[in-house]
Amino acid sequence: MTNIQIFKELHIQDEPLLLGNVWNAQSAKGYQKLGYKALATSSSAVAHSLGYEDGEEMSFDEYFYIVERILKSVDIPLSVDLEGGYGNTSDEIVSNISKLAAIGVVGINIEDSVIIDGSRKLLTKEQLYEKLKPIISELKKNTVEIFINLRTDPFLLGIENPVEETLQRIRIFEELGVDGIFVPCITSENDIETIVNATGIPVNVMCMPELPDFATLKRLGVKRISSGNFLNDYIYNSLEAAGREVLLKQSFLPVFVQ
Repeated sequence: MTNIQIFKELHIQDEPLLLGNVWNAQSAKGYQKLGYKALATSSSAVAHSLGYEDGEEMSFDEYFYIVERILKSVDIPLSVDLEGGYGNTSDEIVSNISKLAAIGVVGINIEDSVIIDGSRKLLTKEQLYEKLKPIISELKKNTVEIFINLRTDPFLLGIENPVEETLQRIRIFEELGVDGIFVPCITSENDIETIVNATGIPVNVMCMPELPDFATLKRLGVKRISSGNFLNDYIYNSLEAAGREVLLKQSFLPVFVQ
């Protein structure tokens, strides 16, 4: 079975797929060692590791290099957080996705919001359809096999009536034929259950302080769980704390004694 087939199978099993969100080869190898079944990049974490802010500030070529290094370091499936696509036209985005698929990437995340003048805004439903329809059609025409996980941001952006807005967008995603739906920042059990029950497409949720535990998410029908950039933040906050202790104690002992 190929990695893309394995990845698709992981979305239809009883147990939700817990992804290891990675930003370099070292983090990817760590998750594989722990027994994680699949990985996904966090664009934010990759950008920060290269000295950029999130929001497609790094170039696609820089991102592609990191993805290549990750793929050469692990054997398990890797999906890539492609943000808005790293292109201004459908052709550019299709080219980027095709290049990723050609080196072994099994999936992508693509978003239904854009950053304009430093602020993130939802695409209208019409804009979303007009953007994604030619991309998905061209990928199918070129037989590019890749799992498309559509990220929808009503909860992330805190808009009014996020459940209803998400449900309306799900109808578009179903018409487009996407493979997964990612709803970051959703945490209420009732909201999760409503979204999951509204579609046959696997639903992906993300690490948040109020997110229910994995057993509850399984009961609610969630099929995929992401950690986003939060573990990356945790690691570098720990690094800062350790570095501070070294300065205070004027010794490396704090690094070795917990």
